[in-house]
Amino acid sequence: MKLCMIGTGYVGLVSGACFSDLGNSVICVDKDLNKINLLKKGKIPIYEPGLEEMVLRNIKNKRIEFSTNLESSIRNSDIVFICVGTPTKKGSSSADLSQIYNVAKIIGKFINKFKIIVTKSTVPVTTGDNIEKILKKKNKKNKFSVISNPEFLREGEAIRDFTYPDRIVIGTNDKRSNRIMNNLYSPLISKGAKYIHTNRRAAELIKYASNAFLATKITFINEIANLCEKTNINVEDISIGMGLDKRIGSRFLRAGPAYGGSCFPKDTKAIINTADKFNTNLSVIKTVVKSNENRSNLLLGRVYDILNNKVRNKKITFLGVTFKANTDDMRDSASLKMIPKLISKGAIIKYFDPTGFKNEFKKYKNVFCCDSIKNSLKNTDLVIIHTEWNDFKSLNFDKLNKKKNFFIFDMRNILQNGKIKKNNKRYFGIGK
Repeated sequence: MKLCMIGTGYVGLVSGACFSDLGNSVICVDKDLNKINLLKKGKIPIYEPGLEEMVLRNIKNKRIEFSTNLESSIRNSDIVFICVGTPTKKGSSSADLSQIYNVAKIIGKFINKFKIIVTKSTVPVTTGDNIEKILKKKNKKNKFSVISNPEFLREGEAIRDFTYPDRIVIGTNDKRSNRIMNNLYSPLISKGAKYIHTNRRAAELIKYASNAFLATKITFINEIANLCEKTNINVEDISIGMGLDKRIGSRFLRAGPAYGGSCFPKDTKAIINTADKFNTNLSVIKTVVKSNENRSNLLLGRVYDILNNKVRNKKITFLGVTFKANTDDMRDSASLKMIPKLISKGAIIKYFDPTGFKNEFKKYKNVFCCDSIKNSLKNTDLVIIHTEWNDFKSLNFDKLNKKKNFFIFDMRNILQNGKIKKNNKRYFGIGK
């Protein structure tokens, strides 16, 4: 099939590459000429394991191409995927859908035959209805079908998640488009993926409801970790004991910093906003959002306690600053809240992240990016393990830091507590 992916961000690029790997002809379109030129050379603007190799392979096999020409890309495609951003609107909790609707207006101009228009972006309920209205205004002649096909890709695991999905959700009342989408995904369905057919609004809400529930699980175990710290209980025992219950499951039950990334923060706010529009009170999700917003301040309090409130001139090392491992995504990372507050109290911050320098900290005078773990740990007073990269799980702190007295705050509980104590280090974890 001939597919057009509008937007070469995380969703569009990963989905486009994976669809091409399944044998489809894919054109990825973006208005950013520099990005498109880089992609034509196989250079990937985001960090995602395995993505570069997949793109290069399909460029070579002429199954994927990149363009800024939206008109020809739409005209020459059977299915058009809208994969543009839906960030939180400034000064509001609602999703900013301006990019979605602008793209819809353009698509309407260039529909030259029956086409399926797919919202791959995360959008609130009724967005598909609005896209359909826009297309009808712009196109009086040719038929089309607007459907919802939400993505469920985890950063750092995106290619696997696409290739071996838990489910494929298609929201449409049109039998023809449902049949075509089923055929598109048939290579994955044949490997066991569950194909779920709903109406369009249901598919839109499935995505938001899923993210809100996962955010709730993270927030729940973080609050249980707070109780564990007060009652001398290891939260990991609680997570294991709960996770073995099939009704609950073990995933997303690891205590740590506040949830971040491109999805959970904005999507929890957006579903609350949608509910308010329909006069429905999502009190549980509202509480989740509030608790998560307080999480970084609570962990900062732990840092102050560890340092006996003597933060000024202390050298503090962050191991990892992205919101999770195996990604370079800094969006709503807890480090973005913690580091500026530590700086304001006079701390000197060093950080090492496997994905390199972060522009987000460029404006701060006393924040330094290190080119190695060794350099980041040299003569530091406190090590904060912020992100659970495998690189940090087996470090020999005796060799890397000659200071006799320094602290380790393991926000991800990835180190062996016993080994740290044996080496006469002062170790602090989460929920312990």
